[in-house]
Amino acid sequence: MSFYRIFSKIYRQAAKKMCLDCASFIKKGCKILDLGCGAGLVGEAFQDFFRAEVIGVDIKDVNVSSIPFERFDGQHLSFPEDSFDVVLINYVLHHAESPRVLLIEAKRVARDKIIIYEDLLEGFLSKLFCKIHGFSFDNFFGNPYQTTFKSEKEWLDIFKETGLSVIFKKRISNFPVKKELFILEVLGV
Repeated sequence: MSFYRIFSKIYRQAAKKMCLDCASFIKKGCKILDLGCGAGLVGEAFQDFFRAEVIGVDIKDVNVSSIPFERFDGQHLSFPEDSFDVVLINYVLHHAESPRVLLIEAKRVARDKIIIYEDLLEGFLSKLFCKIHGFSFDNFFGNPYQTTFKSEKEWLDIFKETGLSVIFKKRISNFPVKKELFILEVLGV
């Protein structure tokens, strides 16, 4: 898709920063699932940075990267339990039909950690930009589900409900949209 190619330089720069954010939590040579990979550019950066085996999945194929890609229905992953060391969910949960169902699937296939980047519905500007983002994504990119953003507290409650433990969180941005990195550990690991 040409949209992703046009903005690929911006995506690659953001992906490099994301790799640095996660460096203490991801082992070199691990196996990573990029859940909701979109163009695959973030997954490709993680593949290169961590010398990892990365597989991308999404409900639509807009992959412009070198990572292997599989289409999925947005709720059920085709992989067996404990297939990946890390599951990366990069600004995806707000687009999901059911973030809880998606997190339970991520937990099922993850051996160790789930890394989540999310926009937060907190503050006037963040709410405004999230509303614009949701409207444009749903209408111009054909998102089959209504985009729904949540506050940090709402995400923390959902993580707890799904049996995931937050071991690290970091505010990535405060302006104009509040963005948060959550590193989750599968309980019982």
